Amino acid sequence: MQVAVIGGGSWGTTVAHLCAHSAPTVLWARRAEVAEEVRTRHTNSAYLAGFELHPALRATDSLEEAVTGADVLVMGVPSHGMRETARALAPHLRPWVPVVSLSKGLEQGSHLRMTQVLEEELPGHPCGVLTGPNLAKEILAGDPAATVVAMDDHTIAEALQPLFVTERFRVYTNDDVVGCEIAGALKNVMAIASGMADGLGTGDNTRAAIITRGLAELSRLGAAMGGRLATFAGLAGMGDLIATCVSPQSRNRHVGEQLGKGRTIEEIVDEMRMVAEGVKTAPVVVELGRLYDVELPIADAVNAVVQGELSAADAYQVLLSRRYTAEMHGMPPS
Repeated sequence: MQVAVIGGGSWGTTVAHLCAHSAPTVLWARRAEVAEEVRTRHTNSAYLAGFELHPALRATDSLEEAVTGADVLVMGVPSHGMRETARALAPHLRPWVPVVSLSKGLEQGSHLRMTQVLEEELPGHPCGVLTGPNLAKEILAGDPAATVVAMDDHTIAEALQPLFVTERFRVYTNDDVVGCEIAGALKNVMAIASGMADGLGTGDNTRAAIITRGLAELSRLGAAMGGRLATFAGLAGMGDLIATCVSPQSRNRHVGEQLGKGRTIEEIVDEMRMVAEGVKTAPVVVELGRLYDVELPIADAVNAVVQGELSAADAYQVLLSRRYTAEMHGMPPS
C-alpha cells in the first residue's frame, strides 16, 4: 500500500514518519529545500530540528509525483490551504482512494469541516480525519501517545488503522467524523483562552476552569451539529483539549499567552513559522454558534480579542460578569 502525505510541516512530516514504518510513504513539501532535506538527510530542520525521520521516507515538491499511484492520501495542509491544494492534486489522484485530513480547522465563509471541503473537491473518495492529543515532537521523541482515525465507514477506518500504528503510537477507530472534527477545531480556540489566562498570570484553577467550560462549549456545538457526546469525552475531545491548553509546544496556547501579555495578534502571527489554526477558526466558530443557537461565551471572548475588540484582561472580565447558570445549562441530554 502506497501512502502520500501532503504537507511538510511539523505534523504532516511526523505522520509521514509514522506511516513509513508500515508502508512505502512519500511526503510532499511545498518548499523544494524541505523535500530535498527529508529525502537526502532524513531530517526537517525547519520544523522539527534535532529529530531524525524514518530512513525509508521519500519526499518531493511535485504534487503529481507524490499523488500518482497513492493508495491512501493524507492531507496535512492548514485549513486555509486545504481546498486549493485538494483541487490542484485532484487530476493526479486515482478513483476511490481514501483521504485522511490532519487539519483541525474550519473553512472561513463556508463554515465547512475539512472532510466536507475534501468531499467537494475530491468527489467519490471516502474522507476521514486523524485527530487526538498528538504533539509532533513528543511523538518523534518516542513518548507513548494515542489518536483516533475517524471515518463514516468503519471498515475503511479499520483498514487504515494499521498504517499509523507504531509500538508507541496507539490508534483507535471512531465513526463520528462530525464530532471528531468539531472537537479538533474548537479545542484550538479554547487553547487560546487558556494561553490568555497564562499570559495574565493566573494559576491552575483558572486553567482548569477554562478547560472544563471549554469542553462544555465544544460539546454543545458539536452535539448541535450532529456529533455524539461520548466523542467529546474521548481522545479527539477532552484528550486533545488538555494537551493543547496545557503544553508549551501548543501554538494556539502560545498565541493566547502573548495576547495576555498585551501583544497584538499581528505581531504574534508575523513571528510564527507555523499556523495557529485557532486564530482563523475563532470567527467561524462564533458564526456557527449563532447559526445553531448555541451559547459559546469563551469562543466569543477569544474572537473579540483576536479581532482587536477587547484586551485579554477585558475579555476575562466579561466572562466573569456573565449571569449565573446551572453547570449543565444548554447541554443536550446524555
